[in-house]
Amino acid sequence: MNHNNLIIPPGKKIAIKDYDPGYTDDFTSKSEAKDKHEKDIERLAALQEVLYAHNRYSLLLIFQAMDAAGKDGVIKHVMSGVNPQGCQVFSFKAPSQEELDHDFMWRTTKALPERGRIGIFNRSYYEEVLIVRVHPEILNGQNIPDEERNEMLWQHRFEDINNFERYLSRNGTVILKFFLNVSKKEQKERFLERIERPEKNWKFSFGDVTERARWDDYMHAYEEMLNNTSTKWAPWHIIPADKKWFTRAAVADIIVSKLESLDMKFPEVSEAHKAELLRAKEMLESE
Repeated sequence: MNHNNLIIPPGKKIAIKDYDPGYTDDFTSKSEAKDKHEKDIERLAALQEVLYAHNRYSLLLIFQAMDAAGKDGVIKHVMSGVNPQGCQVFSFKAPSQEELDHDFMWRTTKALPERGRIGIFNRSYYEEVLIVRVHPEILNGQNIPDEERNEMLWQHRFEDINNFERYLSRNGTVILKFFLNVSKKEQKERFLERIERPEKNWKFSFGDVTERARWDDYMHAYEEMLNNTSTKWAPWHIIPADKKWFTRAAVADIIVSKLESLDMKFPEVSEAHKAELLRAKEMLESE
Protein backbone atom coordinates (compact mmCIF):
# COMPACT_ATOMS: atom_id res chain seq x y z
CA MET A 1 0.00 0.00 0.00
CA ASN A 2 1.28 3.46 -0.90
CA HIS A 3 1.36 5.41 2.37
CA ASN A 4 2.54 8.56 0.57
CA ASN A 5 -1.01 8.99 -0.73
CA LEU A 6 -2.36 8.97 2.82
CA ILE A 7 0.21 10.80 4.93
CA ILE A 8 0.22 14.58 5.22
CA PRO A 9 3.82 15.79 4.82
CA PRO A 10 4.91 18.20 7.56
CA GLY A 11 4.71 21.79 6.41
CA LYS A 12 2.53 21.05 3.40
CA LYS A 13 -0.80 22.85 3.20
CA ILE A 14 -3.56 20.53 2.05
CA ALA A 15 -7.26 20.89 1.28
CA ILE A 16 -9.54 18.08 2.39
CA LYS A 17 -11.60 18.44 -0.80
CA ASP A 18 -8.57 17.20 -2.75
CA TYR A 19 -8.71 13.83 -0.98
CA ASP A 20 -11.20 11.27 -2.27
CA PRO A 21 -13.17 9.62 0.60
CA GLY A 22 -13.84 6.68 -1.72
CA TYR A 23 -10.18 6.05 -2.64
CA THR A 24 -9.14 2.37 -2.44
CA ASP A 25 -5.48 2.45 -3.50
CA ASP A 26 -4.56 -0.45 -5.79
CA PHE A 27 -6.90 -3.05 -4.30
CA THR A 28 -8.87 -4.76 -7.03
CA SER A 29 -11.60 -6.07 -4.75
CA LYS A 30 -13.02 -5.95 -1.23
CA SER A 31 -11.95 -9.56 -0.63
CA GLU A 32 -8.35 -8.74 -1.54
CA ALA A 33 -8.32 -5.94 1.04
CA LYS A 34 -9.85 -8.21 3.67
CA ASP A 35 -7.20 -10.87 3.03
CA LYS A 36 -4.47 -8.26 3.50
CA HIS A 37 -6.20 -7.00 6.63
CA GLU A 38 -6.38 -10.47 8.20
CA LYS A 39 -2.67 -11.03 7.60
CA ASP A 40 -1.87 -7.67 9.16
CA ILE A 41 -3.96 -8.53 12.22
CA GLU A 42 -1.86 -11.66 12.74
CA ARG A 43 1.34 -9.69 12.20
CA LEU A 44 0.20 -6.99 14.63
CA ALA A 45 -0.41 -9.58 17.35
CA ALA A 46 3.17 -10.83 16.95
CA LEU A 47 4.59 -7.31 16.93
CA GLN A 48 2.65 -6.42 20.06
CA GLU A 49 4.41 -9.23 21.90
CA VAL A 50 7.81 -7.88 20.86
CA LEU A 51 6.74 -4.34 21.80
CA TYR A 52 5.86 -5.52 25.29
CA ALA A 53 9.03 -7.57 25.77
CA HIS A 54 11.32 -4.88 24.32
CA ASN A 55 9.82 -2.36 26.77
CA ARG A 56 11.37 0.74 25.18
CA TYR A 57 8.47 2.09 23.16
CA SER A 58 4.76 2.64 23.61
CA LEU A 59 2.34 3.13 20.72
CA LEU A 60 -0.32 5.83 20.76
CA LEU A 61 -3.02 5.71 18.09
CA ILE A 62 -5.23 8.79 17.75
CA PHE A 63 -8.49 8.69 15.79
CA GLN A 64 -10.42 11.82 14.82
CA ALA A 65 -13.36 12.06 12.45
CA MET A 66 -16.82 13.38 11.84
CA ASP A 67 -19.67 11.32 13.30
CA ALA A 68 -20.38 7.99 11.55
CA ALA A 69 -16.94 7.88 9.91
CA GLY A 70 -16.30 4.47 11.49
CA LYS A 71 -13.84 5.06 14.33
CA ASP A 72 -15.38 2.40 16.57
CA GLY A 73 -15.41 -0.17 13.78
CA VAL A 74 -11.79 0.48 12.84
CA ILE A 75 -10.65 0.09 16.44
CA LYS A 76 -12.69 -3.09 16.85
CA HIS A 77 -11.49 -4.77 13.66
CA VAL A 78 -7.87 -3.63 13.52
CA MET A 79 -7.16 -4.46 17.16
CA SER A 80 -9.16 -7.71 17.19
CA GLY A 81 -6.07 -9.90 17.41
CA VAL A 82 -4.04 -8.06 20.05
CA ASN A 83 -3.69 -9.12 23.67
CA PRO A 84 -6.17 -6.97 25.64
CA GLN A 85 -3.75 -6.92 28.59
CA GLY A 86 -1.40 -4.79 26.51
CA CYS A 87 -3.94 -2.49 24.89
CA GLN A 88 -6.01 0.35 26.34
CA VAL A 89 -8.83 2.24 24.60
CA PHE A 90 -10.08 5.60 25.83
CA SER A 91 -13.06 7.49 24.41
CA PHE A 92 -13.15 11.16 25.32
CA LYS A 93 -16.58 12.76 25.60
CA ALA A 94 -17.53 16.18 26.99
CA PRO A 95 -15.10 17.04 29.82
CA SER A 96 -16.17 16.78 33.44
CA GLN A 97 -15.93 19.68 35.88
CA GLU A 98 -12.76 18.19 37.34
CA GLU A 99 -11.23 18.02 33.86
CA LEU A 100 -12.26 21.60 33.11
CA ASP A 101 -10.34 22.73 36.20
CA HIS A 102 -7.10 21.56 34.55
CA ASP A 103 -5.29 22.36 31.30
CA PHE A 104 -6.89 21.05 28.12
CA MET A 105 -4.51 18.07 27.77
CA TRP A 106 -4.67 16.92 31.40
CA ARG A 107 -7.35 14.28 30.98
CA THR A 108 -5.63 12.68 28.00
CA THR A 109 -2.17 12.83 29.59
CA LYS A 110 -3.45 10.61 32.39
CA ALA A 111 -4.46 8.01 29.80
CA LEU A 112 -1.16 7.73 27.92
CA PRO A 113 0.13 4.16 27.40
CA GLU A 114 3.06 2.95 29.44
CA ARG A 115 6.12 1.43 27.75
CA GLY A 116 5.36 -1.83 26.01
CA ARG A 117 1.68 -1.07 25.57
CA ILE A 118 -0.67 0.24 22.89
CA GLY A 119 -2.94 3.15 23.74
CA ILE A 120 -5.88 4.16 21.57
CA PHE A 121 -7.59 7.54 21.78
CA ASN A 122 -11.08 7.58 20.26
CA ARG A 123 -11.14 11.38 19.99
CA SER A 124 -8.47 13.20 21.96
CA TYR A 125 -7.02 16.56 22.91
CA TYR A 126 -7.56 17.49 19.26
CA GLU A 127 -11.21 18.09 20.16
CA GLU A 128 -9.90 21.33 21.65
CA VAL A 129 -9.09 22.68 18.17
CA LEU A 130 -12.11 21.09 16.51
CA ILE A 131 -15.41 21.14 18.40
CA VAL A 132 -14.23 24.02 20.60
CA ARG A 133 -13.25 26.01 17.52
CA VAL A 134 -16.61 25.37 15.89
CA HIS A 135 -18.36 26.16 19.19
CA PRO A 136 -16.21 28.86 20.82
CA GLU A 137 -18.83 29.30 23.54
CA ILE A 138 -17.36 26.15 25.11
CA LEU A 139 -14.34 28.26 26.07
CA ASN A 140 -16.52 29.99 28.65
CA GLY A 141 -16.47 26.84 30.77
CA GLN A 142 -12.70 26.42 30.56
CA ASN A 143 -11.85 29.52 32.61
CA ILE A 144 -8.69 30.23 30.63
CA PRO A 145 -6.95 33.56 31.27
CA ASP A 146 -8.58 36.52 29.55
CA GLU A 147 -5.33 37.44 27.81
CA GLU A 148 -5.39 34.08 26.00
CA ARG A 149 -8.78 34.78 24.46
CA ASN A 150 -7.57 36.33 21.23
CA GLU A 151 -6.90 35.49 17.59
CA MET A 152 -3.74 33.59 18.56
CA LEU A 153 -5.53 31.05 20.76
CA TRP A 154 -5.70 28.30 18.14
CA GLN A 155 -2.14 28.82 16.97
CA HIS A 156 -0.97 28.60 20.57
CA ARG A 157 -2.84 25.32 21.00
CA PHE A 158 -1.30 23.92 17.84
CA GLU A 159 2.13 24.85 19.19
CA ASP A 160 1.39 23.30 22.58
CA ILE A 161 0.20 20.06 20.97
CA ASN A 162 3.25 19.84 18.70
CA ASN A 163 5.63 20.43 21.60
CA PHE A 164 3.78 17.89 23.76
CA GLU A 165 3.95 15.24 21.03
CA ARG A 166 7.63 15.95 20.42
CA TYR A 167 8.24 15.42 24.14
CA LEU A 168 6.36 12.11 24.06
CA SER A 169 8.24 10.99 20.96
CA ARG A 170 11.60 11.74 22.54
CA ASN A 171 10.58 9.58 25.49
CA GLY A 172 9.64 6.56 23.41
CA THR A 173 5.96 7.10 22.57
CA VAL A 174 5.36 6.37 18.89
CA ILE A 175 2.39 8.44 17.72
CA LEU A 176 0.21 7.65 14.72
CA LYS A 177 -2.72 9.95 13.99
CA PHE A 178 -5.64 9.04 11.74
CA PHE A 179 -8.28 11.38 10.33
CA LEU A 180 -11.04 9.21 8.88
CA ASN A 181 -12.27 11.18 5.89
CA VAL A 182 -15.93 10.36 5.29
CA SER A 183 -17.98 12.20 2.68
CA LYS A 184 -21.07 14.19 3.60
CA LYS A 185 -23.13 11.92 1.34
CA GLU A 186 -21.89 8.75 3.04
CA GLN A 187 -22.46 10.23 6.50
CA LYS A 188 -26.08 10.92 5.55
CA GLU A 189 -26.57 7.30 4.46
CA ARG A 190 -25.06 5.99 7.68
CA PHE A 191 -27.22 8.31 9.76
CA LEU A 192 -30.35 7.10 7.95
CA GLU A 193 -29.30 3.50 8.55
CA ARG A 194 -28.97 4.20 12.27
CA ILE A 195 -32.48 5.65 12.31
CA GLU A 196 -34.06 2.89 10.21
CA ARG A 197 -32.47 -0.07 12.01
CA PRO A 198 -33.76 -0.48 15.60
CA GLU A 199 -30.57 -2.17 16.79
CA LYS A 200 -28.63 0.93 15.75
CA ASN A 201 -31.00 3.57 17.15
CA TRP A 202 -28.87 3.94 20.26
CA LYS A 203 -25.96 5.20 18.16
CA PHE A 204 -27.90 8.22 16.90
CA SER A 205 -28.93 11.44 18.60
CA PHE A 206 -30.63 14.53 17.20
CA GLY A 207 -27.46 16.47 17.98
CA ASP A 208 -25.74 14.52 15.21
CA VAL A 209 -27.94 16.28 12.66
CA THR A 210 -27.40 19.73 14.15
CA GLU A 211 -23.64 19.21 14.08
CA ARG A 212 -23.88 18.04 10.46
CA ALA A 213 -25.30 21.47 9.64
CA ARG A 214 -21.88 22.87 10.61
CA TRP A 215 -20.08 20.63 8.13
CA ASP A 216 -18.18 23.43 6.39
CA ASP A 217 -17.06 24.87 9.74
CA TYR A 218 -15.76 21.48 10.78
CA MET A 219 -13.92 20.95 7.50
CA HIS A 220 -12.19 24.30 8.01
CA ALA A 221 -11.23 23.31 11.58
CA TYR A 222 -9.95 19.93 10.41
CA GLU A 223 -7.86 21.48 7.63
CA GLU A 224 -6.30 23.91 10.08
CA MET A 225 -5.57 21.04 12.46
CA LEU A 226 -4.03 18.83 9.78
CA ASN A 227 -1.96 21.64 8.30
CA ASN A 228 -0.59 22.78 11.65
CA THR A 229 -0.01 19.53 13.54
CA SER A 230 1.27 16.96 11.04
CA THR A 231 4.89 16.65 12.08
CA LYS A 232 7.82 14.37 11.44
CA TRP A 233 7.47 12.88 14.91
CA ALA A 234 3.66 12.62 14.85
CA PRO A 235 2.26 12.64 11.30
CA TRP A 236 -1.38 12.77 10.34
CA HIS A 237 -2.80 10.21 7.95
CA ILE A 238 -5.94 11.12 6.03
CA ILE A 239 -7.76 7.81 5.59
CA PRO A 240 -10.58 7.46 3.03
CA ALA A 241 -13.61 6.32 5.04
CA ASP A 242 -16.47 5.79 2.57
CA LYS A 243 -15.43 2.13 2.12
CA LYS A 244 -15.11 0.61 5.56
CA TRP A 245 -13.14 -2.37 4.28
CA PHE A 246 -10.47 -0.08 2.86
CA THR A 247 -10.36 2.12 5.97
CA ARG A 248 -9.62 -0.89 8.15
CA ALA A 249 -7.04 -2.33 5.77
CA ALA A 250 -5.23 1.00 5.46
CA VAL A 251 -5.03 1.66 9.19
CA ALA A 252 -3.80 -1.85 9.94
CA ASP A 253 -1.15 -1.63 7.23
CA ILE A 254 0.18 1.69 8.54
CA ILE A 255 0.38 0.43 12.13
CA VAL A 256 2.17 -2.77 11.16
CA SER A 257 4.61 -0.93 8.90
CA LYS A 258 5.48 1.52 11.67
CA LEU A 259 6.09 -1.17 14.28
CA GLU A 260 8.21 -3.16 11.83
CA SER A 261 10.38 -0.07 11.28
CA LEU A 262 11.33 0.10 14.96
CA ASP A 263 14.48 -1.57 16.25
CA MET A 264 12.68 -4.00 18.55
CA LYS A 265 13.71 -7.45 19.68
CA PHE A 266 13.17 -9.85 22.53
CA PRO A 267 15.59 -9.32 25.44
CA GLU A 268 18.76 -11.39 25.27
CA VAL A 269 19.14 -13.99 27.98
CA SER A 270 22.37 -13.89 30.01
CA GLU A 271 24.59 -16.93 30.39
CA ALA A 272 23.63 -17.13 34.05
CA HIS A 273 19.95 -17.14 33.12
CA LYS A 274 20.54 -19.83 30.49
CA ALA A 275 22.21 -21.97 33.15
CA GLU A 276 19.18 -21.50 35.39
CA LEU A 277 16.89 -22.54 32.57
CA LEU A 278 18.87 -25.74 32.01
CA ARG A 279 18.81 -26.49 35.73
CA ALA A 280 15.05 -25.87 35.88
CA LYS A 281 14.53 -28.13 32.88
CA GLU A 282 16.51 -30.94 34.52
CA MET A 283 14.54 -30.61 37.73
CA LEU A 284 11.22 -30.69 35.90
CA GLU A 285 12.18 -33.68 33.77
CA SER A 286 13.40 -35.63 36.82
CA GLU A 287 10.08 -35.40 38.63
